[in-house]
Amino acid sequence: MTPRRYLEVDVFTTRALAGNPLGVIVDAEGLDAATMQRIATWTNLSETTFLLPPTQPGADYRVRIFTPRQELPFAGHPSVGSAYAAITCGLVDVGKSALVQECAAGLLPVSVDGTDATRRIRVQAPRASFDGVDRHDIEALHKALGATSRGTPLAVCNGPVWITLDLEQAGTVRGLVPDMGAIAELCLALDAVGVCVFGADEGDAAMAVRAFCPADGIPEDPVTGSANAAIAAYLQHVGELDRYGRQYRASQGREVGRDGYVDVAVDATGHVSIGGDCVIVVEGKIRI
Repeated sequence: MTPRRYLEVDVFTTRALAGNPLGVIVDAEGLDAATMQRIATWTNLSETTFLLPPTQPGADYRVRIFTPRQELPFAGHPSVGSAYAAITCGLVDVGKSALVQECAAGLLPVSVDGTDATRRIRVQAPRASFDGVDRHDIEALHKALGATSRGTPLAVCNGPVWITLDLEQAGTVRGLVPDMGAIAELCLALDAVGVCVFGADEGDAAMAVRAFCPADGIPEDPVTGSANAAIAAYLQHVGELDRYGRQYRASQGREVGRDGYVDVAVDATGHVSIGGDCVIVVEGKIRI
């Protein structure tokens, strides 16, 4: 058995046991996709990532991202946590403030602010594409959530596909008790990784977010970078980004005891980036 460095990183938080946990296999070279999927199923975290040498010019490292059920071309909290792990474990120069991540979605810019415990990571999400959702599926979504959306829900693809709904107010978002079986059926039917919802909040965040991925064995994902990026892209697409501004903070995870915060920005060219803090909670070796 080959020992490989293994980390568990809480992402989008400054406190251990909050945010969204991520498993990271640091020395993943030589593992095939089937083994990676088995490891991700075994960790049973929302995502597990595998760090590899880059294969494209200009990339600092390569990452593969797996849920317990499937590989994803991009995901937000795995990208933020993997960049943090790559720096911490010496795969890239600790002094670099601008990195390039290679993943199945392409080459993505990564910015690094601060050092050590104050290091914050921001990753640019892939450009999103948008598809409509059939009226009957919208009715089924509203029934499964027990709430009606403001405006028309859309399928937003930024690597994974998120069915995205504006529920207008944080109180509606936080009070949901979804029918997870119905949401799982809809996600499978619509080829989506999950359903994300949002509404305006007050206080320490501009927006409350929740994300449901029961078809992937994740009833509610604690703090979801790609979903937050999809929401920003949705707002820009429907002309409502001014409700929150081009830079805002989203709160997610409180309902599952994993309170976290995602900093979201949309630049002048329309690119969405998501970022936040990380904390390493587990550091050891995995023997495969």
